[in-house]
Amino acid sequence: MKFKCAMVEDDSSSSSSGSDSGDDESSDEEVNVDEDNNDQAGSGNDSEDGEDDEEDDEDPDLFGKNNEDYMKTTAVSALRPPTLPASSFPRKQDFRDAGGRRGPPERGGPGGRGMRGVGGGGGGGMGGDGSGSLLPWNQFSTFGGPSGRGGRPSEALVADMKLGATGHNNDMYRVKCPPFQEPSHIAGFSRSADGSVQFDESCLRRFRREILQESGLDLNEGFDTYVEKKEDGAGSGFGDLLACLRDKQVPLDNIHFVTYRNNLNKILGTAYNRQDVWEMGVHKRQGTVYLDVHKLPEAPHLDVTMQKRRSYWGYSFERFATEAPSSRQVNGTARKPKNAVNANVEFCAIVKTKLGPHRIIMGAEMDCYDTASDGRKYFVELKTSRALDARTVDRFERDKLLKFWIQSFLAGVQRILVGYRDDAGRLLGTEMMRPQDITHRVKQKHHWEGGVCLAFADQVLCWLYGSVKEGEDYTLRFNRHANRLELVKANSCPDTISSHMDLLAGTATR
Repeated sequence: MKFKCAMVEDDSSSSSSGSDSGDDESSDEEVNVDEDNNDQAGSGNDSEDGEDDEEDDEDPDLFGKNNEDYMKTTAVSALRPPTLPASSFPRKQDFRDAGGRRGPPERGGPGGRGMRGVGGGGGGGMGGDGSGSLLPWNQFSTFGGPSGRGGRPSEALVADMKLGATGHNNDMYRVKCPPFQEPSHIAGFSRSADGSVQFDESCLRRFRREILQESGLDLNEGFDTYVEKKEDGAGSGFGDLLACLRDKQVPLDNIHFVTYRNNLNKILGTAYNRQDVWEMGVHKRQGTVYLDVHKLPEAPHLDVTMQKRRSYWGYSFERFATEAPSSRQVNGTARKPKNAVNANVEFCAIVKTKLGPHRIIMGAEMDCYDTASDGRKYFVELKTSRALDARTVDRFERDKLLKFWIQSFLAGVQRILVGYRDDAGRLLGTEMMRPQDITHRVKQKHHWEGGVCLAFADQVLCWLYGSVKEGEDYTLRFNRHANRLELVKANSCPDTISSHMDLLAGTATR
């Protein structure tokens, strides 16, 4: 069973029904977020055309068959970044130097923010490149030695990308967004309770529509038998993704990035969120950049037990909202399983897409799927949130809905069900959303724009691909004190990637 992540309306009477994800089809449809309506990311394709999509090579290629031009990518995007008013730059107290002192970032000239690197200061005008752009994320540095600022050692710093202000409440954020290809589901794998992995959909659960009419459910039910998610210390999760690609013989020729969705969530979210620090491994092999997930230590919680319980509420909601793959039908209704919640059981879809010129294969954990009236299948994302009131709705729309939209849009998820709970863990009600509904909702208050996130990601990926070298290893990190992305040399490559390349080489020589 394959899913086509299409933007198609479902005429089913159920309120959970909607866009379709057809079986055994892939798509080269392009999702546009145009200059005059960039809030409608994801709503630009309402076609139900199946067309002849059996082979990707037979479909029109939005960015050309020849990969040589991309392989020569420089650390500058061809897309012009949006222009910000000068008043939206971060205040000087938002920056700290290596000694912890507050102050504005260095300026390369009398009128703008310059680049720091081998040659010192930047150019004139409003931008360090002399282009007149007010947006500092268009400015990059290449370091030839131990230089740089931001509170962390820079001996291994290879390049950095300075970021400008975020776009909160700024209706002047407008940009012609890079084209985004409709994600196509190409493979997937399941992880069982015992940790074993199968390259199938055996752990993919079906959405239970009755949850839309239910309230008062106790999300604490089964907490005593809850099995927490194990930490992936050895990087086996990424190894499973790569193994699935090999098992399904997914060609990686002309693929520029292979990653989990989590890494792209971080990049797109940084267009607005400058509070959360993150990092990821970057490893370029045979023209493909593998982005490995790095999990940073979380800040200690005052109440560890309560934090564990809140995490459980999310998994508990997933159990209430889904049918187990093996659930029996009784009088036409699926009987809800009574099994303990095991956070290690999961299904990971593998999708292929393009952001601008960047061909991307990503793994994305999927909560469940639903079926439209014509039999087509589509993924549904399940989320929980504290019930909203007049004081919390703005923060929810500004922060949580941005994360919900990015996560769903990137992987072609067409429905997001939010379960609202009280502080005791009791479900008060649910709300079904589409990604385009979210962007319409936040447009009214100018919290954020999806097109800005896509344009920002295009800049980052162009800079990243143009900065790394074949066969070398790096760490990409966000330094929030210096308000910049930093590319740092790494000492080694994860065994999962090295083994993957060895196995690919062995297959090629047979």
